[in-house]
Amino acid sequence: MRRVGRENTRPELAVRHHLHANGFRYRLHVRSLPGTPDIVLAKYRAVVMVHGCFWHGHDCPHGRIAAKTNPTFWREKIDANRRRDAKKESALATLGWEVFTVWECQARDYAELTRLCAALNRLALSATQG
Repeated sequence: MRRVGRENTRPELAVRHHLHANGFRYRLHVRSLPGTPDIVLAKYRAVVMVHGCFWHGHDCPHGRIAAKTNPTFWREKIDANRRRDAKKESALATLGWEVFTVWECQARDYAELTRLCAALNRLALSATQG
């Protein structure tokens, strides 16, 4: 489990590729923001968090897999990850950042990534009008 990377994971690379192909420019892993978001679109005051389904307890088939070895430890760890994620999102929202979460299972779905781009475009449009 120690080998599982925190940055530049395959789902994160897929999201970054899709955003860049659609004209979005971003910074990576900005440590000055709470939680060090995976992707920061400063122009839109938006961040994209890319979460692994198992590690962050997503409600999908992969995220609902229960660990067979030491299940109590893993249940507590995943619950702690979820609490920490909520705290990070709240801190970012307090600072005026829009938070988008992309799950590992969604990063493989072209339509889901297109919806993310559309949401960012709406955010950009509302920022220029208001």
